Amino acid sequence: MDENGLIFRCFASGSSGNCYYLGTHRRGILIDAGISARSIQKYLHEMGLEFRNIMGVLITHDHADHIRAVGTLGERVKLPIYSTPEIHAGIDRNYGVREKLRTSRRFFNKGEQWDLYRMNIITFGIEHDSTDCVGYSIDYRGQRFVLMTDCGSVNEEMKEYIRTANHLVIEANHDEHMLLNGPYPTYLKERILSPRGHQSNDTCGELLKQNWHPGLRNVWLCHLSQENNDPEVAYNTVASYLEQIEIEPGSDIFLKALDRTTPSPVYELDDHMIVETLNG
Repeated sequence: MDENGLIFRCFASGSSGNCYYLGTHRRGILIDAGISARSIQKYLHEMGLEFRNIMGVLITHDHADHIRAVGTLGERVKLPIYSTPEIHAGIDRNYGVREKLRTSRRFFNKGEQWDLYRMNIITFGIEHDSTDCVGYSIDYRGQRFVLMTDCGSVNEEMKEYIRTANHLVIEANHDEHMLLNGPYPTYLKERILSPRGHQSNDTCGELLKQNWHPGLRNVWLCHLSQENNDPEVAYNTVASYLEQIEIEPGSDIFLKALDRTTPSPVYELDDHMIVETLNG
């Protein structure tokens, strides 16, 4: 095991909470903090890590399922909380954040490039009905990890970063047929389907089909809806688009639908495709 090799673990992914770890076996960062600080601490401990090993928390946007624990992590645990000025303003206004950020706020602007614990971080804009929303492209030792979630509509920056990613976390929120025929009220269905809502399985699959490249080795589908999606449906839909360009999941690319509430395995990210039972 390379102690300085890049690893990734999803702690939770979905409307009930989102949180991801990226780093090494020694130190790293969190992306989003939409589950309890206690749960985050537990999942870190399972990896042999503590809060003191976390160099910062990167926030994608100010909706509650992405920021629930930022007050505790920022002001009690003393972790720096990184995001745009607009997202920080949204966090300040969010009633779900009981402990407001004071000393822990760190700012960047979209499009800026900056460094944090040997990682070079580039941020880009994503369309969503939050105060602001960003995706992250993170370079470490010649590898590029990209995360884009809560994508209401596809933009050119998303395509650009898929075309340069080695490891990609991307939203596949809903199956459109399940959503349209499901229990949600009309206004909520319209919000999800709007250009500032969420990305469907089909949109995700088409996006990967159009922008796949040989360096893209590992793809995780994130933010699956409990009511309007299913891991097998999401996986099969996205896989069908890749197969149209003769890319076979399991042979040419690793593809996995992340669980909403159960932490994933710890993935060792190197120059090879992850080998794991398909979607298992």
